[in-house]
Amino acid sequence: MSLPHAILTALLERPSSGLELTRRFDRSIGYFWSATHQQIYRELGRLEQSGYIRALTSAQPARGRKKEYEVLPAGREELTGWVSGREDPKPVRDPLLLRMRAAAVVGTDGLPDELRRHLALHERQLAEYTDIEARDFAAKPTEGTEGTEGTEASGTAGRTEADRLRHLVLRAGMDLERMWVEWLTEALRGASAAPAGSDGP
Repeated sequence: MSLPHAILTALLERPSSGLELTRRFDRSIGYFWSATHQQIYRELGRLEQSGYIRALTSAQPARGRKKEYEVLPAGREELTGWVSGREDPKPVRDPLLLRMRAAAVVGTDGLPDELRRHLALHERQLAEYTDIEARDFAAKPTEGTEGTEGTEASGTAGRTEADRLRHLVLRAGMDLERMWVEWLTEALRGASAAPAGSDGP
């Protein structure tokens, strides 16, 4: 995924100013595609020059007014083409995994503390995702489904396809956080058992 496509997606969901976009990236879009405020403003300029977006006219005076952007037909066409295109999975390049490999050579001094810090961060992120799911995708049992286990059976009635896709994105994030929590917990058990500075087998 690229930043221009993330911005086009956000603006198709709701026309926004640059400031509003950066806040939306901080709150939601940034969970799966992060960007700095400077990167977002720079990309808005490029998208406007490319004819993919335009600034909405406003009755307010220009001085101090926040420019709001909307997607033009060419921008929608670009995003539609990108959605239907092909892209291979990206290999995982996480510095923590490389650090673990290095620890196998030089020993684990200081590593358990870093693993614990990462575990706390992933637990916090999982809790945040869980709160978002409860807030935005709470199961709403319909007639005849009371007592049914799971969101799939009771929470999808009346949902749009857009809701379903957004929930799937959120669930992917939750599953990744659960994987990291489980993996880090296991890594900490091993790191606690190994003597610091050990070269290992």
